[in-house]
Amino acid sequence: QVQLAESGGGLVQPGGSLRLSCAASGRIFRIYTMAWHRQAPGKQRELVASITSGGSLNYADSVKGRFIISRDNAKNTVYLQMNSLKSEDTAVYYCKIEHSSSGLVKTDYWGQGTQVTVSS
Repeated sequence: QVQLAESGGGLVQPGGSLRLSCAASGRIFRIYTMAWHRQAPGKQRELVASITSGGSLNYADSVKGRFIISRDNAKNTVYLQMNSLKSEDTAVYYCKIEHSSSGLVKTDYWGQGTQVTVSS
């Protein structure tokens, strides 16, 4: 089994910054894509950013130029640096990893979510 532990959420004023972290632990064999998703009240969960094992990046248009995703493979950790935060960034943020224990079948694992609130 693989467990994900998220941290770094909280309350921040518009224009401020936060850094989210998500560390994977347990029986880890190989992690492929790592990603952050978010879900605002009354809305569907959406992809914020992802990073492949090769370092390819993908961002939602709404966060391009403001958010930066990165990973530390030695620590099995993915980060999301969020700058110039806006009220519309308020949501529960979830990390997700794509993992395989065999190299053949991939399984998605989700974190428990961390609240980010942008408000003055």
